[in-house]
Amino acid sequence: MVIRGGTAAEIADSVRALVDRGELIPGQSLPSVRALAEQLGVNRNTAVAAYRTLARSGVVVSRGRGGTRIARRAPLAQEGFAAAGALRDLGTGNPDPRLIPDLAPGLAAAAGRPVLYGEPVIDPDLEQWARDWMSPDVPGDPAALHITLTSGAVDAVERLLTQALMRDDAVALEDPCFLASIQIAHLGGYRAIPVPVDSEGMTVAGLRAALEKGVRAVVCTPRAQNPTGASLSARRAAELREVLADHPYVLVIQDDYYSFLSRSPFHSLIGPGHRRWALLRSVSKFVGPDMCLAVTATDPETAGRLALRLSPGTTWVSHLLQRITHAVMTDPDALALIERAGAHYAARNHAFADRLTAQGLPVAAGDGMSLWVPVPAPAREIAERLRRRGWLVRTGDEFRLEPGAEPSGHLRLTVHDLEEDAAAALAADLAEAVAASAG
Repeated sequence: MVIRGGTAAEIADSVRALVDRGELIPGQSLPSVRALAEQLGVNRNTAVAAYRTLARSGVVVSRGRGGTRIARRAPLAQEGFAAAGALRDLGTGNPDPRLIPDLAPGLAAAAGRPVLYGEPVIDPDLEQWARDWMSPDVPGDPAALHITLTSGAVDAVERLLTQALMRDDAVALEDPCFLASIQIAHLGGYRAIPVPVDSEGMTVAGLRAALEKGVRAVVCTPRAQNPTGASLSARRAAELREVLADHPYVLVIQDDYYSFLSRSPFHSLIGPGHRRWALLRSVSKFVGPDMCLAVTATDPETAGRLALRLSPGTTWVSHLLQRITHAVMTDPDALALIERAGAHYAARNHAFADRLTAQGLPVAAGDGMSLWVPVPAPAREIAERLRRRGWLVRTGDEFRLEPGAEPSGHLRLTVHDLEEDAAAALAADLAEAVAASAG
């Protein structure tokens, strides 16, 4: 196996060819950046660029200082997808389609004059609505607020990290963590530094330790953290802002994806003196997953970098989507339905938590679309017992940044769409599965 090439593109093509011919196999280690540069007689940055290209295309995975390996083809866990078959899938994290506003009026409103190349990338009506939505929750002068649109929250996080990080840079992620954030770090070649999450959100000690390890970015979910449902308390947010005050140039990304549905107040960990920050909010959970649109408010420097990536044909968010979103989010009936949806998800989660507590499995319902359930045995064992009873669930192991850690003791259940009989049956089956594992 010989890697060849004098440019980043040539080196990447050489590795891909070796993989295609089977000379490099999944899991096999590649030379370090320094060793590869010396072997090929190229600049170290050329080798870095080649590996970054391969990582972004999924050919290799970076373990930071643990080296770079050919990616295994086993599928990564995905939000909203599981091969349930005949099982009742409780791992989707999906909204109830009956509680998503009707888009038909918005579709009619979206029809109009075609938008051409060279025009503003943000529809004026949506931009004003977005400013009104974001300005109360960001630092600085609202008149100077910078707004960017992306194709959903995951797209926003990926692009924010891409413009701030290089391969092997460290990024602080919540642990347990949203599946898409794990994949972004995995494919981008970033070193994911886990920050534990408790009932009040990201922990102070965990963030301080991550900053001491040199993270250049922090991704935090201020409300309805996925998978735990935790939301930042006012006290915790103030403590985190104090820790971050000594690191004003670390990019802080707040992914407030649940926004309109949340039952918790928004508390920001971005202080008034912080220099690199982003607050993003998607409409997917309440206008529907197919509405791939997120609003991102940022500092001027970050906004400028993101704007360079918003060119027609690459990341231009369709004005049709923008107009539909604006029509829905300014319709009183749609807003009333979204408010009922948030109340419904919270009520169903609390009701099921009460069922489990009555079965001897104490659960505190957080915010969000799903329920984070502690179990007194390895979650995978409980999940297998539930599978035999017809239920497909996600275990906390899927959401961990360090898969080799001790087995998770949590399940994530999406229960808001269960009928009463099904909810009672699931609670009883879960209690029996726990008892059987204990026995």
